[in-house]
Amino acid sequence: MKALVTGGAGFIGSHTVDLLLAKGYAVKVLDALMPPVHVGGVKPDYLPADVEFIHGDVRDKAAMAHALEGADVVFHLAAYQDYLPDFSKFATTNDGGTALLYEVIVEKKLPVRKVVVASSQATYGEGRYACAEHGVQYPDLRPEAQLVRRQWEPLCLACAQPLAPQWTDESRVNPANQYAISKVAQEMYALILGRRYGIPTVAMRYSITQGARQSLRNAYSGILRIFTQRLLNGLPTIVYEDGQQIRDYVYVGDVARANLLVLEDPRADYQAFNVGGNRRVTVLEYARLLAGTIGADLEPEIPDKFRFGDTRHIFSDVSKLRALGWESLTPLEQIAAEYVAWAQAQPDLKDYAADALRVMEQVGTVRSARP
Repeated sequence: MKALVTGGAGFIGSHTVDLLLAKGYAVKVLDALMPPVHVGGVKPDYLPADVEFIHGDVRDKAAMAHALEGADVVFHLAAYQDYLPDFSKFATTNDGGTALLYEVIVEKKLPVRKVVVASSQATYGEGRYACAEHGVQYPDLRPEAQLVRRQWEPLCLACAQPLAPQWTDESRVNPANQYAISKVAQEMYALILGRRYGIPTVAMRYSITQGARQSLRNAYSGILRIFTQRLLNGLPTIVYEDGQQIRDYVYVGDVARANLLVLEDPRADYQAFNVGGNRRVTVLEYARLLAGTIGADLEPEIPDKFRFGDTRHIFSDVSKLRALGWESLTPLEQIAAEYVAWAQAQPDLKDYAADALRVMEQVGTVRSARP
């Protein structure tokens, strides 16, 4: 059986490719090798030689049609991710590329057996909370006027008291930024068109995915990359808000296993699934864990800044995926140690985070609270 992996030279894509090959699939990859993840349009050396590689963009119909030739199943993992306000690029890449995938399959009557689409925990925005008096709520983006006063917790609309974060299941989405909007729309294209045309489709809402090959240069790729770079360069980590934001983190190898599981299990068809680490961790806890892993005696800095559009807390309920037999197996300590070892071995390791911070401040993504 032949699998096409769009974005297969990237982080989650390449680990999915490895697992597909280990399980006996023939694999082809469609990837544009775009910066900042890739440099100079060069195929990464971790991509195995026996993979059929197509250098092309998911927005290019000819490239998509070429890539789909002979494919039995598709992992559509190519995506645009960033904090920059180039809103149309999110739509044309993530949504347009997904619509084009189904357009080519339907137009050419290709016998594709299943499509697995990469979605995101970002689709939930703030996710599920509860008020002791007024029950379950799904709050919207925290307003800037609240954040500049350092009132970090989402507030109940009825009584204005802080809400308590809850595990968030797949039942409701509430996107709060351009990337999340594009992922919700992408899911709709995939699941609705898949059902309409009889193409079994599954959407995977990944939590913050981490491990080796996570780009050193991609500003979107999160605190593991940013904190590791700073600590390895003798610099303290920078923590926004008060550092008490709660997240869950999942190992890329566990994500790859989830991808293959839903591919091979028809019970998953036409559904969305959370893929998370099943552990609540604050940003400060993670910063100190990484400092201990690296052996850096540096306390995090908290500079009274926030990223406008960030969620306060989000952690995904993975019960639905666990019911199919999947578990998150890799502890955060192991994820951190593996990534630090990988990063130290990279010849281009430096503090890219400083440049990313300057850009985010210039475009107004990072803002200051009142002194």
